[in-house]
Amino acid sequence: MKNTFALLSTTITLLTLSCQNSGEKKETQQQQDSVAIIDSHTSENSLDWAGVYQDTIPCADCPGILTTVKLYEDGTYAYYAEYLERNTTLQDTGKFMWHNNGSVVHLKAKEIDTKYKVGENVLLQTDSTGNVIESEMADQYSLHKVYLNK
Repeated sequence: MKNTFALLSTTITLLTLSCQNSGEKKETQQQQDSVAIIDSHTSENSLDWAGVYQDTIPCADCPGILTTVKLYEDGTYAYYAEYLERNTTLQDTGKFMWHNNGSVVHLKAKEIDTKYKVGENVLLQTDSTGNVIESEMADQYSLHKVYLNK
């Protein structure tokens, strides 16, 4: 009887230890599976962002503003905006800065201070903090690449 009790006790102990090891292995596997993968790809280093972007954006008191942004590989830009049917233009040049981990360009000089999120062949207008404008008209504030800057 003592042998049966000892055998039963040993079996229960082994089963308990086996289950604990299995649980630890599952927990370790879950921790490994949940490790965040850090993607170092950004608009700045992954996209062919240099080039000319152009579109007509909405205007409160004219038919639209024909806007052209040229981004150069050396980190400079040229900005040109023509207010349609108003004989008014705005031009500026300068160096741009990358924000939001290389996804937003900031054009700031004498005449302008604006930010665009850089996408595949598109510049999306952002607010002052670099977040893409979310509204019903948001798509009307994007500039599309018209040809590559060579």
